[in-house]
Amino acid sequence: MPGERHVSRYSISVFDIIIVTKGKLFIGENDKEWMISKDEAIILRPDAYHYGTAPCEEETDITWIHFQTFGAWDEMKSISDCYDNQIALFEKHKQQAYLNHCEVNSIFIPKKFKLSSQSINDLTPFYSLDKDPRSLRNWRKQTAFQTFMQNINHDSAHSINSTAIHLAEKIELFIRLNYTSKITNSVLKSEFNYHPNYLAKCMLLVYGVTPIDYLLQYRIEQAKKLLFQTDWSIARISDELGFSTPAYFSSVFTNKQGSSPANFRKKKNFGFLN
Repeated sequence: MPGERHVSRYSISVFDIIIVTKGKLFIGENDKEWMISKDEAIILRPDAYHYGTAPCEEETDITWIHFQTFGAWDEMKSISDCYDNQIALFEKHKQQAYLNHCEVNSIFIPKKFKLSSQSINDLTPFYSLDKDPRSLRNWRKQTAFQTFMQNINHDSAHSINSTAIHLAEKIELFIRLNYTSKITNSVLKSEFNYHPNYLAKCMLLVYGVTPIDYLLQYRIEQAKKLLFQTDWSIARISDELGFSTPAYFSSVFTNKQGSSPANFRKKKNFGFLN
């Protein structure tokens, strides 16, 4: 109501997205302050001090969503800095993740942003789910929230270079569907009709790695699964995944994982789980 202000909270350990659906909200985080108007939102850090900077001047309605992420995160000054920082975040994530490192992808959320008509529509089912039984509500809210976040990320990503993003996504999908075949820069050039240097630039922008590095990472992740889930020989796994020789496979695997394929497989026999 007019005269009331947002609550003060210290390090709540979860992210907080605050969406204003009516009126204006005056809010601060550490030493920064904002005014959030209707159909605008702000994301607040889990490790900061949040507070109301001034009383509301009119009746103001807000929605706030708390969430947490298993993945590594950081706050940067621009979307370009976010893309440049991806490699460091991927490496940080790998310290906790065990499988599927190369399938990790980044999501970019502006600190303060105007909701698109699509994002506003995404929130409609989110609100209506309060009428569902809890057993259904929680799962459906999670799905609605992910859709909401994906569209915010989509809007942010396309503000930098939509052509490069689309091309990188096509390269990534091509590699995932053909990783057991021989894939070289020449093959990629023929497939996408772009110079390998430009293809590498697009992949670095979006995924933080070149196409060939992504290929090797993806093959290694598949190798880890096969080492744990089958009793295939190292030579057979190498051949199945498209490596030229078992020796090359072992060299790449050891370089990426810090242990040989054989030693990695032994960890399962000792009940090891990272």
